[in-house]
Amino acid sequence: MAVNTDVVVIGGGYAGVMAANRLRQRDDVTVTLVNPRPTFVERIRLHQLVGGTDDAVVDYADVLAEGVRLVVDSVTRIDAAERGLALATGGTLDYDYLIYAVGSGSADPTVPGAAEFAHPIATLEDAQRLQPVLDAAPVTASVTVVGAGPTGIETATELAEAGRRVTLVCGGVLGPYLHARGRRSVSRQMARLGVTVLDGPGSAVTAVTHDAVRLADGRELPSAVTIWTAGFGVPDLAARSGLSTDALGRLRTDETLTSMDDVHIVAAGDSAAPSDLPLRMSCQAAMPLGARAADTVLSRIDGEEPSPLNQVFAGQCISLGRSAGIFQFAHRYDVAVGFHIGGGLGAKVKEIVCKGTVGHLTGEAGKPGSYRLHRVSGGAKRRELLDARHGEAPVDAEQVV
Repeated sequence: MAVNTDVVVIGGGYAGVMAANRLRQRDDVTVTLVNPRPTFVERIRLHQLVGGTDDAVVDYADVLAEGVRLVVDSVTRIDAAERGLALATGGTLDYDYLIYAVGSGSADPTVPGAAEFAHPIATLEDAQRLQPVLDAAPVTASVTVVGAGPTGIETATELAEAGRRVTLVCGGVLGPYLHARGRRSVSRQMARLGVTVLDGPGSAVTAVTHDAVRLADGRELPSAVTIWTAGFGVPDLAARSGLSTDALGRLRTDETLTSMDDVHIVAAGDSAAPSDLPLRMSCQAAMPLGARAADTVLSRIDGEEPSPLNQVFAGQCISLGRSAGIFQFAHRYDVAVGFHIGGGLGAKVKEIVCKGTVGHLTGEAGKPGSYRLHRVSGGAKRRELLDARHGEAPVDAEQVV
């Protein structure tokens, strides 16, 4: 008689949905997805939600495979010994295998006044709270965006294109990931939109008040609305549950994404730290990691050795308002190169990528097992980095359990 395997996926973002859909390849695997929201959030469109050009949500009915059970709830604790989960509403769930895909959010800012007076934008709820604040502010009011990564750049340009007076405070380099050529292209477009960019060492924020932002070089910027995009953090569920985590709180795994504590727990997405060398937080990493996590679980169910992580990156795309953007090409091991696509064509490429992320999820929902990008080789660079960092191959989870 066939034995059914219960797999629970915690987190319904890019990694979690991909993993849940992929697990539906087998009729003897029951899949439950636990997520605190009833809709899928397109995090890469949250700046558009704030700017009023997109709602940044998709119905789970459109992206989840048939047969995946959706539980709208939050997990408060993982009991690895009993293979059980405690839910915020008071219920419990048992599992044979668990995929930990809780994602990421805003890091708690340590800058005085930032937590009180600055508005994060890393989650749907953050963006929904910020939108009415912006709507209430006069269009001539000064808006300060802190943080010069993709989220900061996209938020600043989205609001500037809508007619807002925006200052982007970098705290260092504009677009640190970008190649110098790509950075110049972004800088030119931001200037066209009227965004004031403050970069360099003196641009670090030292304090935030209800109407100003203070910088390390002594400048004080008037700011009716301050938006904080600097840094990401992960939920502390793994740490609270007694599982091994890295300094940021990501679940520590081996190269198969299996927890260093328990072969029945597999991690994916922003909350995973494989071999203490986590990938860049992005949907570009999350979806292949979700597919890899599902493959690891399916391999273990079959009694086979899972394949190790071997991720490829194409680059990074950033929207610069609705009419321009940039696709920064990179080596497949995620280091930017001198070539990029900018301007209007860059905006079109970015929109294709945004639609493509949902397309990959719906494609996997309609035909579980069809996704293949996680099997495209990222080359030998990761192995070289791991060997250089540890001096030897990472310890396998089964040697620890």
